[in-house]
This record gives sequence, C-alpha cells and structure tokens, in this order.
Amino acid sequence: MRFDYGYEEEKRLGKSYDWKLLRRMFSYTTPHRAKLALSVVLVVAITLLELSVPYITKEIIDRHIVPRERISDGRDAAAKKPVQRLRVDINDPVVAKVVRQRPELFRVEDGSATIGLKDLTHLDRSSLSRLRHEDFSGLLRIALLFLAVVVSIFGFTFAQNLIMELAGHRIMHDLRVTLYGHIQNMPLGFFNRNPVARLVTRVTNDIQNMHELFTSIISMVFKDMFLLVGIAVVLVAMDWRLALLSFVVTPAVVATTFGFSRRVRDVFRELRIKVAEINTRFSETIAGIKVIQTFGREKENFDAFRQTNHENYLMGMRQINIFAVFMPVIEMLGVTAIAIVIYYGGGHVLDRTVSIGALAAFIVYMRMFFRPIRDLAEKYNILQNALASAERIFLLLDTAPGNGADLQRSPIKGPLDRIRFDSVSLAYTPGEPVLKNIDLTIDAGKTIAVVGATGSGKTSLVNLMVRFYDPTAGRLLFNGIDGLRIAPEALRRRIALVMQDPFLFTGTLKDNIFFAANGLTDEQQATILETSRCKELVDRFPDGLDTRITEGGASLSSGERQLISVARAFSMDPEMIILDEATSYVDSHTEVHLQQAIANLMRGRTCVVVAHRLTTARSADRIVVLNKGVMVESGSHSDLMEKRGTYYRLYRLQDD
Repeated sequence: MRFDYGYEEEKRLGKSYDWKLLRRMFSYTTPHRAKLALSVVLVVAITLLELSVPYITKEIIDRHIVPRERISDGRDAAAKKPVQRLRVDINDPVVAKVVRQRPELFRVEDGSATIGLKDLTHLDRSSLSRLRHEDFSGLLRIALLFLAVVVSIFGFTFAQNLIMELAGHRIMHDLRVTLYGHIQNMPLGFFNRNPVARLVTRVTNDIQNMHELFTSIISMVFKDMFLLVGIAVVLVAMDWRLALLSFVVTPAVVATTFGFSRRVRDVFRELRIKVAEINTRFSETIAGIKVIQTFGREKENFDAFRQTNHENYLMGMRQINIFAVFMPVIEMLGVTAIAIVIYYGGGHVLDRTVSIGALAAFIVYMRMFFRPIRDLAEKYNILQNALASAERIFLLLDTAPGNGADLQRSPIKGPLDRIRFDSVSLAYTPGEPVLKNIDLTIDAGKTIAVVGATGSGKTSLVNLMVRFYDPTAGRLLFNGIDGLRIAPEALRRRIALVMQDPFLFTGTLKDNIFFAANGLTDEQQATILETSRCKELVDRFPDGLDTRITEGGASLSSGERQLISVARAFSMDPEMIILDEATSYVDSHTEVHLQQAIANLMRGRTCVVVAHRLTTARSADRIVVLNKGVMVESGSHSDLMEKRGTYYRLYRLQDD
C-alpha cells in the first residue's frame, strides 16, 4: 500500500497574484470597518499635528528670536558695511522706559525708535528683557502651543495604536479560527499530502506574519501618504522654487524603491518556504527519534537539517543585503536634498528673500519628507512578508474539502440498516487503484470480517465506510443514499472506529474516554467503564478519571490505550462498530479483558472487523477476502474452508 498519497511541494506564485491576495486579505477587515475608519481619522489628525511642528518652529524663529524688523540706514564710514537697525514700538510704556533710560543708543524719528543691532549688546539683561518683553511673552505662548501639540500627538498616537492593535488581533483571531476550522474538516488524503509542520506553520507563523500588516500598514500607509503630500504642499507654499530644487532627487528615490521591491518579493517567498521546511524536518525528527537513534542516523539527519537551515540562512542574508544597500541609498539621497536646501536656501537668506526660520523649517520638512519614504519601503517589506504568508494561507483555504461538500445534503432517516458498495474503486494516486470494483452489502446487526494479506486493501475499505476518503469510481450507499450526499459528521456520529494503535490526547482519562459524549451522569459513566472493562484500569490510578496523560498516551501500554479506546467507543453508543484488529499489539492477560470489552461493544450492533488473525474472523456472519484490492471470496468460515481458495490457504498458513 502506498503511504505518500501524492505528497506535493508548495507552489511558487507570481506577481499577478499579489493584488488578488490584497483584496482577499482586506476582506477580513470588513467586520472592523468602524475601528479602521476611526484609526484613519486619528492618523490624519496626527499627520496634521506633525506637519505643524516645523511651521511653529519657523514662527518662533522669525517672530520672536530673530528681530522682527531690521532696517539699513547707510554705511558705517569705518567698516564700509550696511548698518542693521531694529525698530521698536515706543507707544509701549515698557519699551518707552528703556528708550528714556538709554537715549544715546536709540534714534527717534516720526514716532518710532530704532537701535543698531550691535548696540543691543550695550543693554543690560534687564533692559534687553523689557525691550523685547513681547517676544518673550510670544515665546511662552508658542512654547505652550508646541507642548499642547506634542501632548496631542502622544494621545492620538496612543489611541490609534490601541485601536489598530485591537482590530489587528481580532482579524488574526478570525483568520486563524477560519483556517483551523477549514483544516479540521479536510479529508484524510489532504493530511497525507501536507506534513504536520507545514500546517502548523500556516496556522501560527504565517498568520502572525500578517499581524503588522493589519496593525500598521492599513493606517500608517495613510499617514505616510498624507505626510508626503502635506510636506510637498507646505514646501511649495513657503517657497516653490526652493521646493522644486529639493524635489530633484525624487525620481532617483522612486527608481530605487521600485528596484528594491522587485528583489525583495521573491526573497520573502523563499524564506516562508524554508521556514516550513525547517519546521517539517524538526517535527519529523522528534516523531521519529526512536528510529533515528536505533539505526544510528543522527549524523545524516543532522546534516540534512543543517543543509536546510543553511539555505534559510542564505535567504536571510539575501534579504539583509538588499536592505543594507537600499536604506543607505535612501539616506544618501535625503542628505543630498538637504544639502541642496542649505546651499540655495542659505543664499536666499543672505539676500533676505528667505527668512532664517523658513530655512530651518525647510530643512526639518525635508528630513520629514524622506522619513515616510523609508517607512513606506519598510512597510513594503512587511507587505511582501505578509503576502508570502498570505498566498500559502489562501492556497490552503482554497483547497476544496471534498466529501461531497458541493452536493445537496440528504439526512439518514431512522437507524443505519444497510451499507452497500456498488462497484466501488479507490485510488489514492491517479492510475494506481488500491480497491477495484468492490460489490458488498452490510446489513444491520451483522458482523463482517475483512481479511487478506498486507496491502490487500482492508484499511482502505474501512476508510471508505467512515468517509475518510470517497470512491474514485462507483457508489457507496447508506440506507440507499449516496454517501457523498451525507454530511460526514452526521455519518460518523453513528459509527465508532477502534484502531490498532489508538490516539489519546493530552488531558485526563475522563477527557479521553468521554471525548465525544456530553451530559452523561456519574451512573452512566460508571456503567460505561464497567461494560468496557476499563474500571479496573481507572481504579489503579490514584486520581482515577482525573489522571493526566501525555499526548498520544505515551505513559500507557498498548493494551491500556486499547481499553480506553473501546470505552470511548462505548460512550458514543454507536449503531456500527469498526474494529481494525484491536487486539494485535496487546499481551495475553490484557487481551482477555479486551476481548470481553469488544464482545460487549459488538452486542446488538453492526460490526466490521479487519482481521489480521484469521481466528478472529471465524465467528463472523460473513467473511470478505481481499487480494490486491479485489474481493476474491465472500462467505462464512465453513463455506470458505470448503472452497479451499485464498481464505483456506491464508488460514492454513497461520494455523501452521
């Protein structure tokens, strides 16, 4: 029998898929539109406040630090330089008092007074403060305004981050629950094609990679775009010629950014694949550690892991190298733009066409202008990382669950009276059938034994009955209804499966035994334990049903796990029991208890037994013999022994 069932590597998608991914990702934001809208409003407010900071700085310098009005009144005969003078308002009593105290420093003409800028140094500190008391008052007012702006930015930023984190975590919560539910409903063949570690990576790492997309990109891209546009508008309004000069480097910035984006996208996709491969390798190592150590394959297994890890390291270094070039280039272009502003803006300050405050504001705005460009590049980094994860997530979500999910459902009315295989064939891999044209009817209350050599298709037949797989040809009918039209969960509530090696979950014995039963009373639970011969096992533990067991029941023996599995089947009170040779791996003492428990479980129920020991099949109402996927014989034990066919030869081989 094949066990790969068509294992497939992950696909690598192209750029055309990106916009579809974005549309699908943002569809998950619909329930949180109000939060996102409020976040965008706060971002706009934050942007406007940040834009006001350099302009407030300009006003501080031009209005209150640098003298408000300077006049030139000829040349100093000795120095041959223009004399700069400050005009003051003598109608202000405080200023007038200073003028009266130091008349030799002031020139009074036409109701106003002026003082040479050099003469300001001859005033004592008290007189200078009184002369410019309005500037000091203005500085205090603007400083308070500046403080209010900073506090507002802090408050709005806090609120915006809180809202976006709340929305982002809710979106991730919804996406993770959707993905988990989808995976849980996939048919068994899906899990044979996809390693556990790959699926774990999708539900954990890949969804976490989308966190910053929802918490920062959605709102911060708005902020960065508003900031870029706002800075450009303010710069043009302040001095359009200097603004155009400072924008000379913008085409180089755009070209660099697009070149960066093309290279980084593929790197992130490869990184996501390598992370999944590392998780897969590690998961398989832990699961198969006994085999690795038994056959002494530690070195070879380590070398394989080291190779995969090295490939992941190389991808990471490619990413770092791209950013190591991109970020300094953007920084260099930003410094170049500031140098242009300083050179040409400084010349305008000297010829007095631009104020010092305006030049200072220009420099600050230019530094701000390149910050959102860097931020957008980093957001693109996050976006590509998220897209690389999203395409894996949506590939998973786009995998159809099968199980006839697209057909109209038909409920099973009444008890499960008959199961009929109508020319059923099954192929896990196209062109390689494991069951061929099976015709078989199972009536209620009967016990059917399925026997055959290893690889004959016995387990595959069971897989069809519980709809782990669906036929690739023919029909499987339950009470005359095509199984594809019956919801798998509705069918499985009527059938209990006891496997050779049952799986137990981390938790208590009670959680595992009454796994599928709710609302049972203590008396009902006690009856189930007694009937399933599991009471003696439970009583051996000090904590009884509250005894905790590890994943897979590793702390229990095979026989104890089987007894718990039978008790779990009892708790469902099923109409049909499927036993996949439940006594194969148990000792003789435990087998006695187990046989008694199974006999109790089978009483009054339809039963299908996959029998590896043919002595188990002797008491069945009907024995079905499979050989290479074909049903070669069918009948009672005595009938088949008389035919001296395949069953007879198998029985004699085991008897010998």
